[in-house]
Amino acid sequence: MSGPLAPGVHTIQVGGLAQRYHVYGQGAAVVVAVPGGPGVYWDSLRMPEVERHVTVVYVEPLGTGDSGRLPTHPDGYTRAVYADALDQVIRHLGRPRVHLLGHSYGGFVAQYYAANQPALLAGLILYESAPVTGEEQGAESMRLLGEFMARNEGNPAAPEVLKSLQSVGGITDDEELTATLQGLLPAYFADYWGREAELSPIRDSVKVTYISGRAADGTPGVISDRSLLATIKVPTLVIAGKYDVICGEKWGREIHSLVPGSRLLILEHSGHLGHVEEPERFTKAITDFVAAVAA
Repeated sequence: MSGPLAPGVHTIQVGGLAQRYHVYGQGAAVVVAVPGGPGVYWDSLRMPEVERHVTVVYVEPLGTGDSGRLPTHPDGYTRAVYADALDQVIRHLGRPRVHLLGHSYGGFVAQYYAANQPALLAGLILYESAPVTGEEQGAESMRLLGEFMARNEGNPAAPEVLKSLQSVGGITDDEELTATLQGLLPAYFADYWGREAELSPIRDSVKVTYISGRAADGTPGVISDRSLLATIKVPTLVIAGKYDVICGEKWGREIHSLVPGSRLLILEHSGHLGHVEEPERFTKAITDFVAAVAA
C-alpha cells in the first residue's frame, strides 16, 4: 500500500513547518487521532485494539516530537493553529470524510474543529475532553485529586504524586517536565498500584514537550466551549473515565448534554487513559459508533 494512508510515518508541510503523522491499521474507516497535553507525545495515545478494526492516523502536533516548532515556541500554539494544521492533514489524506478523535487537550482541538470545519467529518469522538478550562476545571480536578488521595491513604507512594502536581506549574524544561508528568501519572489511572507491573512501562515511556498554552502575544488560552459544543452537528461519541482527575465523568456528562444527539460511554474502571485500562470496552464503543455512522 502506498499513498497518504500507507502504514508508517508521513510528513507534510504546514505553513513552512513539518507536520508529521503516523498511520497504523488497514481498516476501511479512518480515525484521525489528536493527542493531549498540549505537548504530550503522540504515542501515548496508541490504540492497538482499535487499529485491528480501522485505520488510525495519529497526528504529531506542531511543537511536539519531530513536527516543526513555531518561531514563537513555546507560545503561539492556539487551537486555531492546531485546527488549521489538522485540517491540512485531513485534506491530505484524500478521503471524503474521516472520524476525528481528540484525547484530553486534543479533545478541545477536535471539538473546535468539528464546530468550525465539519464538512470532512463523518463522526467525532471526544475522549476525556471538557467544556471549560481555567478555575472551574481546576477546582473540579483538585476535588477529584482529593478523592484519589483518600482512596490511596496509607500508600507511601501517593504523596509523591501530590508533590509532582505541586511542582508542575513552574517547569519549562522538557526533560524536567517529562519526569514530573511521570511522577504524576499514577493519578491518571483508576488503580495504578494494583496494576503496576502492567502500567509502569507506560508511565516510564511518556514524554512531553513544554508548550505554554499561551497565544503568540502571551495571552492565556482559557477555553469556554459550552455554546460551541451546542452547535456541533457531526455525530458524536463522548468517552470519559469515572476516575479521571483531569477531564472526568462530570465533564463527559455535560458534553453529552450539550452536543445534540451524542452518545456517552463512562468507563467505570478507568482514569484518563481508558484505551489502556479498558481496551476492549473502549474499542467496542468506537467500532460500534463507526459502524452506526456508516449505516
